[in-house]
Amino acid sequence: MKIIRWLLGRLILTLNFIFAPKKRKRTLEQQQTVDQETQSLQLYQFQACPFCVKVRRAMRRNALNIQLVDAKQTDNQQQLAEQGGKVKVPCLRIEEGNKVTWMYESSDIIAYLDNRFA
Repeated sequence: MKIIRWLLGRLILTLNFIFAPKKRKRTLEQQQTVDQETQSLQLYQFQACPFCVKVRRAMRRNALNIQLVDAKQTDNQQQLAEQGGKVKVPCLRIEEGNKVTWMYESSDIIAYLDNRFA
């Protein structure tokens, strides 16, 4: 089973690389504003997770530079469990002032990014 998962993961990553979506075109000023807004966002993810790939493709389509955090690392996994409440990916950490929100479902994350940055 582990070999099948590994092979499927590599297949997903290869297809994602080959068929990567085009980035949205913005003016330099607009992109700088978006980049500044995305500094408060972090995506906890696994590299070969199909739902994480789905979110990363939406990020690329919208030309969003969101920090990616590898949830397989023990420290990051612990932070996700303690602060987010569960170890599940993809998870978008949204920091707004003193408030931190953890969003878990890929469809919800994509809808949030589309509404905020489209």
